[in-house]
Amino acid sequence: MTLTKPPRMAFYSHDTMGLGHIRRNMLLANTLLASQPDLEVLLINGVRESGAFYFPKGMDSVTLPTYLKTPEGKYLPRSLGGDIHHLVALRAGIIRAALDAFNPDIVVVDNVPRGAMAELNAVLPLLKRKNARLILGLRDIIDEPERVLQQWEKLDNAAAIRDYYSDIWVYGDARFYDLTKAYKLDASIRKKVSFMGYLDATTQPQRPPEMDRSPVDIDSPYALCTVGGGQDGYKLANVFAQATFPPGVTGVLITGTMMPPAEYEALQKIAARRPDLHIIRFVANPLVLLQKAHSVIAMGGYNTTIEILSLHKRALIIPRVSPRKEQWIRASRLADIHLVSCIHPEAFTVQKLNAWLASDWQPDNPRRCLNLDGLKTFAKKIGALLPHKDKQLDYIA
Repeated sequence: MTLTKPPRMAFYSHDTMGLGHIRRNMLLANTLLASQPDLEVLLINGVRESGAFYFPKGMDSVTLPTYLKTPEGKYLPRSLGGDIHHLVALRAGIIRAALDAFNPDIVVVDNVPRGAMAELNAVLPLLKRKNARLILGLRDIIDEPERVLQQWEKLDNAAAIRDYYSDIWVYGDARFYDLTKAYKLDASIRKKVSFMGYLDATTQPQRPPEMDRSPVDIDSPYALCTVGGGQDGYKLANVFAQATFPPGVTGVLITGTMMPPAEYEALQKIAARRPDLHIIRFVANPLVLLQKAHSVIAMGGYNTTIEILSLHKRALIIPRVSPRKEQWIRASRLADIHLVSCIHPEAFTVQKLNAWLASDWQPDNPRRCLNLDGLKTFAKKIGALLPHKDKQLDYIA
């Protein structure tokens, strides 16, 4: 019996801090499915909350046992035992089995060529033998150039890219930050790089209305604070919880599911004394709250920052500076061109937040100086790479 084989894509993200990697891959995958309804997409991720996200027809996920990344950048098991090597072997086995069975035509690996803790090393040769096309997807900024050069040399990333990856797609604008120059990539790697543009969150496909219902019912203007996954967001959240909001403005705080229980409970006690402060643990689609926010106060993760820019929001960024400087580099550069406000976390206080909330500062229009066509470019390039619909496989009935 002869059956038509649907085109298949897999997205891998290691997901050690926050939800940024899986959210980026889901945005890309949803965009593809809107234009390629016959496509089958498998997300391989390390996010427990992945089951709370909306998966349209054609998309599903494999959730890996989770890593924890310490402030020093060290990987540990989040819950499953204390032996990181056992966890790496377990995750690597799951990844290999999933990709071998799914047999994708294209695999997009997010950020780390060999995977976290080199967990992709065993599957990269398998994918090459199967003639899968491997694409490395990079956010606009990885870290300080010296740190990137040291890390890539230590992990031998150049060899992995040379041997297995056909393309490197950067979700950014080279006019804002050209990582090929910043990280001194050699010619063999540079020729694989394409700058896609930033991923405009306002162009993502529509979802069922019940999936985009706001988790809070607020008629008045509100200031929204989001701290990523929350594991290192307490200081920002605590300052926000004590802020003086302008007259008629309410505060909404998303703590993230990774915030330690004691910290979350401390914030809940503050909120219990403040009728003008609402606390939410988790929102699968923060864009719902971002769209209607009067002002946004946030850490500087890629997805949150680009959503702020896409929506042309008045925003104050308090970036993470450890274990990477990526957020600080991006936020401070955006502040230099008047697209966001930015305060270093060591200098952030209630007084400074109150002053910013009370100010009339407004951002310039990001679309005048940044390319936000990344989703369109991604969909077009993937469409050109996918096998034709008339490709068939022979199955033995």
